[in-house]
Amino acid sequence: MIDKARIAELVNEKIADDQFLVDVTVSSGNDIHIMVDSDTGISINQIVEISRYVESKLDREAEDFELSVYSAGLTEPFRLIRQYKKNKDQEIEVLLTNGQKLNGLLIGVEDQGIDLEVTTKEKPEGSKKKELVTRVHHLGYSEIKEAKQILKF
Repeated sequence: MIDKARIAELVNEKIADDQFLVDVTVSSGNDIHIMVDSDTGISINQIVEISRYVESKLDREAEDFELSVYSAGLTEPFRLIRQYKKNKDQEIEVLLTNGQKLNGLLIGVEDQGIDLEVTTKEKPEGSKKKELVTRVHHLGYSEIKEAKQILKF
């Protein structure tokens, strides 16, 4: 079986400074899936270069494999702190481990967690009308089940 750590090494040899490896999976049948991302966006040509480089460093005679290299899509959940940093000042959707879902502006990213500015309509005590209320939620990564960017058209 092809070594996952070896694949990660190969990808890290080829990627540019603003690019980063998100995930590598290798199945028992040697299906290799490599997910990469970039702080500034990644082109299909850059993905092809990474794919060709990794393939050139592996020996099909020793072990047959299937290789798939792709970028972290817009609908893909964040897996690394660097992805949170990349999306700072963007609208994101966060699903907490307790099942609560929050949509808001990612205003802070730290090693321990994030700050999410959430605006909701709430009815203040003694009022008949709902008003917009903005609160900042300090969330640790252990509280976050999934987070991803909100696409607006």
